[in-house]
Amino acid sequence: MTSALRAGLAYFALVFTIGFLLGTFRVLVVIPRLGDTGAVLLELPVMLALSWFACVWLTRRFAVPPAVRERLVMGGVAFALLMLGEIGVTIFGFGRTVAEHFAGYQAMGAQLGLAAQVCFALMPFADAAVRSATTP
Repeated sequence: MTSALRAGLAYFALVFTIGFLLGTFRVLVVIPRLGDTGAVLLELPVMLALSWFACVWLTRRFAVPPAVRERLVMGGVAFALLMLGEIGVTIFGFGRTVAEHFAGYQAMGAQLGLAAQVCFALMPFADAAVRSATTP
């Protein structure tokens, strides 16, 4: 297994765990006070910052080369697993169907979350771009 695949698996596992914990807090504590969209807007910067730190740490820990292909593999693997994980939580945690899961993306909060997840997927590539721009 390549370093990009291993890093993608670890990236998913770490960020999914953080997201599950923050999401539980968001659902139980923040949504009743701010509503769904407000709660997502509060959570997103925190989640994106933690995702960035996780990405940078894991690319170094697994020595993922800065090549575009390797970084897109890392992000793509993590994103695919994240989507599967979310569908799993929808089905097994909330007793909803896959169709209900995708119908949920009509809500603004879910659309914002999906946009953040796409950013999460692109972070390994962005990390390589930032490092190459700052390296003489």
